[in-house]
Amino acid sequence: MTQSHPRISKAVIPAAGLGTRFLPATKATPKEMLPVVDKPAIQYVVEEAVSAGLDDVLMVTGRNKRPLEDHFDRNYELESALQKKGDAGRLAKVQESSDLATMHYVRQGDPKGLGHAVLCAAPHVGQEPFAVLLGDDLIDPRDPLLQRMIDVQELYGGSVVALMEVAPEQIHLYGCAAVETTPDSDVVKVSGLVEKPDPADAPSNYAIIGRYVLDPSVFDVLRETEPGRGGEIQLTDALQLLAQDEKVGGPVHGVVFDGRRYDTGDRGDYLRAIVRLACEREDLGPDFRSWLRSYVTEEM
Repeated sequence: MTQSHPRISKAVIPAAGLGTRFLPATKATPKEMLPVVDKPAIQYVVEEAVSAGLDDVLMVTGRNKRPLEDHFDRNYELESALQKKGDAGRLAKVQESSDLATMHYVRQGDPKGLGHAVLCAAPHVGQEPFAVLLGDDLIDPRDPLLQRMIDVQELYGGSVVALMEVAPEQIHLYGCAAVETTPDSDVVKVSGLVEKPDPADAPSNYAIIGRYVLDPSVFDVLRETEPGRGGEIQLTDALQLLAQDEKVGGPVHGVVFDGRRYDTGDRGDYLRAIVRLACEREDLGPDFRSWLRSYVTEEM
């Protein structure tokens, strides 16, 4: 039976991480501002939220993250210079980021983990369901994962996580879900969650990827959640409690995603993401693919 739940309007993007895997590039530049072709990774994430109808975006930042705010703000000097040059194309690209969404910012004073970063959003979110998008996972706009998750949350209530099947030997890199089937082939009910389990102890090969639609009850749970793996407050631990006791905040469901995902959290995958996206661009793809074929042939 179809249920009625509050419409989601807000997105939270945790962006307080230090980006240590990309040092020294991230010594003075936030990892979220590293370019993926010609846009910073964080812009792809905000665009995804807006495409799903979420134009109220809260970014959870930390020290040395001011460039994130600057990127989504107006740059009148640059815009004026481009106008004087008659460069309408680049002017439109510069203005695009500042016109995308209503942006808000809050600082995560101490880097206590993803769960703590989400908790920092509580005053802004209030008692509404909301989405959380992690900047390391870029989802191709042709595969509207977030919209599907919002639809599932509106149907069932509670919270929804994005899941992807991975090789068993890779499950220790992710949060992992124990699942039960539902009538929808791409939706499962989550009965348990564990953060980065040993492969032998993993309840499945369904890995949690960086998209969540959360019931606001998660805030109360996070306030009581003790530090877990890595000494951090884990969002996975809070969702585990919600999955075990639906009276706390409704059920937890998962949307199984098999579309195009670009992982920018690892140096090798970051480079592969750039190559894949560049190859698919109409303005860059033909020449770049031709060069890439020649390069690979020469190297082979």
